[in-house]
Amino acid sequence: MTQKVIIVGGVAGGATAAARLRRISEDVEIILVERGEHISFANCGLPYYIGETIKDRSKLLVQTVKGMSDRFNLDIRNLSEVMNINPENKRVTIKNLQTGEVYDESYDKLLLSPGAKPIVPPIPGLNENQTLFTLRNIPDTDKIKNYVDHNHPKRAVVIGGGFIGIEMAENLVDRGIQVTLIEMANQIMAPIDFEMASILHTHLIEKGVNLILENGVHSFADQGKKVLLSDGREILTEMTILSIGVRPENELANTAGLELGERGGIIVNEFLQTSNDDIYAVGDAVEVVDYISGTKAMIPLAGPANRQGRIAANNMMGKNEKYQGTLGTSIAKVFDLTVAATGNNEKTLKRLGIAYEVVHIHPSSHAGYYPGAAPIALKLIFNKETGKIFGAQAVGADGVDKRIDVIATAIKGALTVEDITNLELSYAPPFSSAKDPVNMAGYVATNIMEGELEHIQWHEVDQIVAEGGLLIDVREPMEREFGFIKGSINISLNDLRNKLVEIPKDKTVYVSCQVGLRGYLASRILKNHGYHVKNVDGGWKTYSSVYGNNLNKSDETKNK
Repeated sequence: MTQKVIIVGGVAGGATAAARLRRISEDVEIILVERGEHISFANCGLPYYIGETIKDRSKLLVQTVKGMSDRFNLDIRNLSEVMNINPENKRVTIKNLQTGEVYDESYDKLLLSPGAKPIVPPIPGLNENQTLFTLRNIPDTDKIKNYVDHNHPKRAVVIGGGFIGIEMAENLVDRGIQVTLIEMANQIMAPIDFEMASILHTHLIEKGVNLILENGVHSFADQGKKVLLSDGREILTEMTILSIGVRPENELANTAGLELGERGGIIVNEFLQTSNDDIYAVGDAVEVVDYISGTKAMIPLAGPANRQGRIAANNMMGKNEKYQGTLGTSIAKVFDLTVAATGNNEKTLKRLGIAYEVVHIHPSSHAGYYPGAAPIALKLIFNKETGKIFGAQAVGADGVDKRIDVIATAIKGALTVEDITNLELSYAPPFSSAKDPVNMAGYVATNIMEGELEHIQWHEVDQIVAEGGLLIDVREPMEREFGFIKGSINISLNDLRNKLVEIPKDKTVYVSCQVGLRGYLASRILKNHGYHVKNVDGGWKTYSSVYGNNLNKSDETKNK
């Protein structure tokens, strides 16, 4: 029976494990060693304290050292660092960072929960930058907020368009600062695909953010007051947030001889044991299994870290609970919009060589006749042959979270796209529609599987039209005044049956509408009259999210 456990690192994984260990046994000795002052804080809430949405700093402290020590009878040693692990003798060397005292401590089981640290590349001029910040913990937060409070900067640069970068950009704008967001990739928010991120790009620009994509930082000049970009542009700033990603804190594991993965993550088995059976590891520092593909991945999220902490505690105390892998379900607030995703995106599936199909729908968050309904852009990715759900993404002002959570649950329950058409979800006009957006995505995907619907994607449209493809826009003429796909002709859905004689049967006919629904209805009409027809998935709304309204005053709408 385990008598003594040492935990390295608090916050999500370590603190959760400590509490779980005590709930299992009143007898086990539990020592939690934390390098920082705080052992359990709301790291996901830090940007919102800087932006003053969260006004009370104490609200960020989930548990204090005294509070957690008293409640769970823990020996918490904060402001102390584990310097070395001796796996053979099952001892660690600990340094008290306040007094400088160094001493050894034995263990029966050791849990590593060191987390991940911000990546800081060797950018020229970085060391001379007096106003460069990263955000990981409470001290980082205090530095940023104190600088904003006392220096009242008018301009800021955020480098990196991931979760932290986007949240910091929004919160700095909320403080009245003009923000430039620089992202080296062609999109922000890597968990979602390009056409979904494009909706966010437009929204950021509408909110006054100077968004610069496909550009990197070449150097800093004038002690950080100038940011020089790869293309030669120069951005003036009074502060810079560096948020280009994180890397696992693996130094302790590495020096202890524990196995590391290709990207530096600590390798663990399904029981969360490292290559040493008496040493476990959890959280952002470990390499996990992607739940969808079964491949190795680094997915730093709070939910999985908490779950891993509980499972590791169970297993250190004699249980054999398996960690099932990480699905990567995530969500973020981007000004007035919510973006969420679960499972694999197209980029990942392409890289792995996995065949997939995609549907885009644009339903309302609840019944359209009830006030406050907002459109949701919902993307479902699945296996066309089996109906297995690979992933989903959504962007909208309301109702995004519960749709992605339902689909995440469906994935864990091994439900197919056909199964989600049969989900009985709660409905009343203020909350949803009789056919929930999740049901609707399932219907469209099932139509694809059953051959009732063929479609093309937004990125295929222009080439098809350029090569002489016939694209019929079945919207009303007035709708085209707000934008249309160049090269398309206009036959409204209600006129389609009367214009069949004008549509050739010797070539594939492509149809589009606003969001895909009328295009589907048009495709059924045409198919039942002997045409080979394909619908533009997601309609004008998905296409225009990438390409804009594609309209200028010299363009003329083609009508049949």
